[in-house]
Amino acid sequence: MKIICVGRNYADHAKELGNDLPTKPLLFMKPSTALLIDGKPFYHPDFSQDIHYECELVLKIKKNGKHINEQFASDYYDEIGLGIDFTARDLQEECKAARSPWEVAKAFDNSAVIGRFISISEVNLNNIQFDLYKNDERVQHGESKDLIFGFDVLISYISKFFTLQQGDYIFTGTPAGVGRVQIGDRLSGGIGDQQLLSCEVK
Repeated sequence: MKIICVGRNYADHAKELGNDLPTKPLLFMKPSTALLIDGKPFYHPDFSQDIHYECELVLKIKKNGKHINEQFASDYYDEIGLGIDFTARDLQEECKAARSPWEVAKAFDNSAVIGRFISISEVNLNNIQFDLYKNDERVQHGESKDLIFGFDVLISYISKFFTLQQGDYIFTGTPAGVGRVQIGDRLSGGIGDQQLLSCEVK
């Protein structure tokens, strides 16, 4: 199982961090030890003082594929969920300044929270709307129509480099509104009126 993530896939998020818009998908990966499921709490690591939430639509790959043509990409997923890409923003800035890889800031243990999945038949694939709440206050709202690179483009592009396998996850990018979490915060999120994810920071 692989966790493949896409950076800067919403223009408003790239703008809020002062980043240029990508001309092709910006990919990074997380190991299986990053996965946090079943509503388990996230324990704030002591190596960072600035952990940020980034809420994202997550695709679950249903079959193996390599060099997938974009027109057939939709055959490779039939479920969608919500996830949080936890990011150690202070470490990420250090990595960027040193022109170093981002793994310590993005791929640490329990940094990929995933809630439950629903069938894509339950959503409007032309524009999936999702929200993240922190302590019952909405902090992020996203609409899939605003993705720079849509689902099928991502699957086709990713499969040029990595064989996609059943059970892989693709975090498709976060909209604007990312921010810091602290011990005691409660995060929850959903697609439309369906709550799919909850996580307490301890």
